[in-house]
Order: sequence, then C-alpha cells, then structure tokens
Amino acid sequence: MATTDFVIVILAAGKGMRLKSALAKVLHRAGGRSLVEHVVRACLPLKAREIVAVVGHQAEDVTAAVAPLGVRTALQQPQRGTGHAMLVARRAIPSRAKFAILLPGDAPLIRAETLAALARAHRETGAAATILSAEIENPAGYGRIVRRDDGSVAAIVENSALSDDQRAIREINSSIYCFTLAKLWPCLESLRPRNVHKELYLTDAIATLRQKGENVQAVLAGDPDEVLGCNTRADLAAVDAVFRRRKRAAIMDAGVTVEMPESVLIDPEVTVGADTRIEPCVQLLGKTRVGAGCTIGTGSVLADTVLEDNVLVKPYSMVTSSHLSRGAQVGPFARLRPGARLEENARVGNFVEMKKSVLGEGAKAMHLTYLGDARIGSGTNIGAGTITCNYDGVHKYPTTIGKRVFIGSDTALVAPVRVGDGAYIGAGSVITKNVPADALGVARGHQVNKLGWAAARRREMAAAAKPAKSRPRKKSKRRATVRVAHRGKPRKPSHRR
Repeated sequence: MATTDFVIVILAAGKGMRLKSALAKVLHRAGGRSLVEHVVRACLPLKAREIVAVVGHQAEDVTAAVAPLGVRTALQQPQRGTGHAMLVARRAIPSRAKFAILLPGDAPLIRAETLAALARAHRETGAAATILSAEIENPAGYGRIVRRDDGSVAAIVENSALSDDQRAIREINSSIYCFTLAKLWPCLESLRPRNVHKELYLTDAIATLRQKGENVQAVLAGDPDEVLGCNTRADLAAVDAVFRRRKRAAIMDAGVTVEMPESVLIDPEVTVGADTRIEPCVQLLGKTRVGAGCTIGTGSVLADTVLEDNVLVKPYSMVTSSHLSRGAQVGPFARLRPGARLEENARVGNFVEMKKSVLGEGAKAMHLTYLGDARIGSGTNIGAGTITCNYDGVHKYPTTIGKRVFIGSDTALVAPVRVGDGAYIGAGSVITKNVPADALGVARGHQVNKLGWAAARRREMAAAAKPAKSRPRKKSKRRATVRVAHRGKPRKPSHRR
C-alpha cells in the first residue's frame, strides 16, 4: 500500500479486568517494553499515513507512552466495544485514507512483516475486509474462521456458538484486520448494540459485509505466537518468554555463546558482539551494549551499560549505567552504579562499589572499597577497605587521586581532597588534607606497646573464672527438742491473720 492511502488504528482503551491490576492493560510490560509500545514499533516500518491509538482507561498515561513514537490518540469514553472504538478513531483518520489496519494494543508479538503481508493480500484480493488468522493446537476459547469452498471467509463464529463440526476447526480469529474504509463505515454506522452495555463489535460489521456479498478474506500468520494476546498474568508470562526466546536466538545466530539459554534474560535493544560468552542466569537490560570477546559471569545484571571488547564481568556483579573499557575486569560481587567508568585494563574486585567515579587505565580496587565522586589515575592501587567520604549530609564532594598512587588498606579519604601522583598513603589513615606528589601521607593514632600487659590480663581473667571455694557446715551443738501437745486449757484464738 502507498503510504498516503492507509492508516493504522491501535485499540488501547481497555482496562484488562482479568489482569487484576490498577495499571492499564496495554501499559503492562513484556519483553522489556510496554505491550502497546511493542505494537507501535511493529507498525512504524510500514510508514502509514497516520497511526492512531484509541485510548480510554488511564488515557493520559497511555498517550504519554505512545506520543513520543509519533502516534495520535482518540479518546473513547465510555468504552463501548471494538466497533465503537473504530468509529471514535474515524475523527482522527485523514479523509484521503482508503485502507486501515486495525489491531489490539495487547498483541505485542506481531511483526512488521506480517502486517505488511496482511496489507498486501488485502489489496491484491480487492477485499472489503481481510482477517489475520492463525492455526493453533488448542483453539478452545477462540472464535473460529469458517471458510467457503473458494477460500474466502464465510463467517467468524464465536466459541460459545460453535457447532460440533466447527469445534474441530483450528483456524482462529486474531482480532487483527485490514479494511477498505469506504465499505466499513456504512456497516459500522448500521450496527446495533447487542448487550446491556450497548457495545458494538467489529465482528458484527464483518458479518454485515458478508451479508452484503462483499469479499472477506483471511490470511494465515506464519507464526501463531504473533497473535497471542495478554488477558491474564499467565498470558503476560507466555508472551515475555517468546520475546526472550526470540532475542536469545538472534544473538546466538550472531556468534554469541549463551549457556543455559532459558535462564538468560536479554532486553530487545541490547546488542552483543561475536565470541562473547554469557553464563547462566545473566540479565542484560535496557540499552546495554556488549562488545566482542567479552565474558559475563553467572548471575550478573547489566543495565544501560557499555562494555567494550574483551571485558570480563565475574559472577554476581551488578553494573548500571556505566562504561567498561577494553580489557577491564569487574567482580565477583561488585557493584557499579550510574556514572562509573573503568578505563582500559582497570580492575574492580569483590565487594567494591563505585558511583560517578573513573578508575584509570590499569588501576585496581580489588577488595571491600567504596569510590564515590572520585577520579583515580592510571596505575594506582586502592587498598582493601578504602572509603571515599564524599557526603557531609548535605553536599557531595570530589576525591582526586593521581597516577601510580598507593592507597593503604582501611584508608578514609575525606573529600574534598587530592592525592598527588606517586604518593603513598599509610594503612589505617584518615586523610583530610591534600597529599603532595611522591609524599607519604599518614594520619593515625600513635602506637603504644605495654610490655607484659597481655600476660597479666590473661592471669586476671583466669583467676576471675575460677569458682569460689565453699566452707563445710559445722554441726549444731544444741540438743534436739521434742514438742509436746498442750494439755491444759485451750488457748484463746488469735485475731491475727
């Protein structure tokens, strides 16, 4: 179809009651994007004159999701079925448009190639309506496509109205259509509500076209997964699994090794270079770009991060919005927060955290370290337990460490502070002032050795732990007395209680 004579209409007004969610149905996510964004992106390559999304429930949020992709919206309020939605869309459709592809906003697996094939078949057959259908193993619950002997569509029969013979049909209606608008509009205008909600259905318009003797065709989707909808949480999980499977297959075809593929999660915009190895349970999210020859260890999570070639990410590391240059190494159990950058061959080890910091070429921070708002020069070694104290409770301050610096273990660098090239910092120091180049900076308490103190302390502790000796009881010298019952007059009762 020429780009000037057809439009695309996306139905995105529904609430999605079976999802049991406060979020609009089409805003739920699968495969790294919202459902409606997947649908819009599948439509963009067709270069339609206009893409119109019919919105209703949470209209502002849905509009915010599709507007950046160049989609116009039409408000359906209240929601009165698919036929009514198409009438609402009519207000946003240019008068010169001759054809329209219509699809639901919860069919995220549809491909641009399939939509193009649907449009092409519609034009070639001169149909008034063309249905995208699919053959599935278990069609229970779906409306069936009943064909005539010549292959055209005789009817769409809803599941509840199927005869015994029709239940054996495996070809289902996907709810994706292509219409000739001049023939569709009169049918929609003549529709009558068929329930208490006064809803109008597109399938009734197709039945009207058929009754008028118009040509109604159906085109089979090559992959039945493309027509999967998302009505329940289980549907969302199934659709997400298809997206992940597609993405893994694509990167493996590009020369990437993926171990235990079903455990690996890769978002649609992620790119991975050849000869990279991805170990089990890895997540590559957002717009992450991985170069060639990298290794990403088990359980690692990378989001919106760039890895140049030959980078090693060891197991269970989390890297977000960071840049790892060629030959850099991270982990295991490292965390790189937004703004972290490792230059070539820099190394970050276990339980090291970086944020808004640059680790220079060949520099190392191998153990139990926090580097925040810091710039570390090439060849510098950061000892275990080093902390850049960058926050005073109100503001953040920078720490600048030069080239070939040695920072001793358990050092606190209280920002703002600078350590010059080639300097040494003694272990256990709290550095609050600048350290000149090639100087030794030491800031810790004076050591005192008290000879014999530990031995004396142990003797005191041993003595305190011994139980006190108990003295034997002395026998009483008093004679035993025998009490005799009183035989005299009875005593007066006592008033004391």
